[in-house]
Amino acid sequence: RFESIIFRRPKESAQKTGLLEALIVPIKDRDKIGGSYLNSTAICCTPELANSGSCKVGEVIIHDDPNSSPDGPKRLQTFFEGNNEVAEMVLQTVEITHDGMYYLYFMFCDPELLGTTISGRTVWRNPDGYLPGKMAPLMPFSGFMSLAYLGLGLVWFLWFTRYWKDVIQLHFHITAVIGLGMSEMALWYFEYANFNANGSRPAAITFWAVTFSAVKKTVSRLLLLVVSMGYGVVRPTLGALTLKVLLLGVGYFMASEALGLFENLGNINDFYGKARLILVLPVAVLDACFIVWIFSALSQTLEKLQVTLAFCAFI
Repeated sequence: RFESIIFRRPKESAQKTGLLEALIVPIKDRDKIGGSYLNSTAICCTPELANSGSCKVGEVIIHDDPNSSPDGPKRLQTFFEGNNEVAEMVLQTVEITHDGMYYLYFMFCDPELLGTTISGRTVWRNPDGYLPGKMAPLMPFSGFMSLAYLGLGLVWFLWFTRYWKDVIQLHFHITAVIGLGMSEMALWYFEYANFNANGSRPAAITFWAVTFSAVKKTVSRLLLLVVSMGYGVVRPTLGALTLKVLLLGVGYFMASEALGLFENLGNINDFYGKARLILVLPVAVLDACFIVWIFSALSQTLEKLQVTLAFCAFI
């Protein structure tokens, strides 16, 4: 749906009638824009091409192929009238009957319109809501995972209370991870449900969903690391390694939080290229540090257990 789309052209071109076109093009039909089928590299129709009857002068060339999909390409035209510097696009809704990726282009062929600006918004909605196609499966997945965490939490609580006398500090950390996972998935579900219903993403809900996700990832990695070090099994404390473990955890949380916020608080298609690499790289490096440290610590812990077992057998 096109809402309040306003075009403003320069004063120099206000003496002429200008044409602007909005093109909705399926990604598989993008090669039908332009004069390639007429053996021309032109995008706009020229008098020479118009003589063949294939297009109209001043319009974008679109190949009318009877074998193309029914949904495209579609052309919507807006004209500047008289000396008006402003033209408003008619409020209208375009129905798309086939799924897939679509491009929206605003184009003009008159060089006098160079410098024209556009304001307003377009609203895209799928049959089931406003969630983009690539995000639609995330809503039921988040709901299912939230219920799965809830079920796991209930089972864990029953075993926790049954063996209360044998509980060690690690069990409290595991409880925290389960609680964080359930809260994270519930927040993501409500975030996606709100986006699907209203077409917007409240920053507060998204922020807390990203934060819970970053905390859960950090705590779960730290828990796996300290268990691999033998904490609660062969050593009562981490000793001098405590500071290093905490620094790695804080660094991972900050990197994961930054990546999550930029991915989810910006426009869906805006986060690419070098900006993404700058934020993904620290998370990948810190994940690699966790993996190397976990396997190294696990190897040392197993060696200690084997030595202890051999010593006990000798006694």
